[in-house]
Amino acid sequence: MRIAAVGDIHCRKDAAGTIGPLLAHANELADVLLLCGDLTDYGLPEEAHVLAKELSAVRVPMIGVLGNHDWESGAPEEVTRILREAGVLMLDGDTCEIHGVGFAGIKGFIGGFGRGTLGPWGEPAVKRFVQEAIDEALKLESALSRLRTRRRVALMHYAPVAETAMGEPPEIMAFLGNSRLAEPLGRFPVDAVFHGHAHHGTPEGRSPTGVPVYNVAMPLMKRSFPDAPPFRVLDLGPEQAPAPVLWGGLPR
Repeated sequence: MRIAAVGDIHCRKDAAGTIGPLLAHANELADVLLLCGDLTDYGLPEEAHVLAKELSAVRVPMIGVLGNHDWESGAPEEVTRILREAGVLMLDGDTCEIHGVGFAGIKGFIGGFGRGTLGPWGEPAVKRFVQEAIDEALKLESALSRLRTRRRVALMHYAPVAETAMGEPPEIMAFLGNSRLAEPLGRFPVDAVFHGHAHHGTPEGRSPTGVPVYNVAMPLMKRSFPDAPPFRVLDLGPEQAPAPVLWGGLPR
């Protein structure tokens, strides 16, 4: 299976005709397209309707998760409904299976990395904040535990490791993801993780247990691979073989 992945499309109401031609390349390069959050710019149903029309150019199966921008206008359920009606398998602690590969998806949350991860201590507001990150990690753990496929892929919006957020200003690192999101990756076999959100981050890294992690924010993809379609393509290959990353559809 070849997996194409992109996040941070940030579809606006005036984006008609600009997104479909870019994502249509997935039809020739991949067997499935992952959409890693911030699919709309302000979380407006009107933006979701525009994106739904743009996604009609994609003929391969699509799997998506929401990002923080998709929550901005308080209508995440409506955005999700519109995209599901457009054929996107929207996940939020859910799973799906395509061509024998299992996918688990969450939004994720912020809170920092490593020793800088915010802990549940002090004011109730801090504890509620930290609990949100814990709940998202538990969603991922539960989803991965339900998959019975030999190959597993996780998608989310926020970064599970600091490595793929490197390049962003240090002052905002705590708002780019959370190390707790990487913990389930050490409890269940996962072949690859895709996320977005960090527009100025690093294209790839690894979890503490060695799982490949790919930052597929569209602004980063356009800047890193200016001569290729704005997504990453991973050839999952046979179970025993390493999965090469394809660069614009061509092996590196």
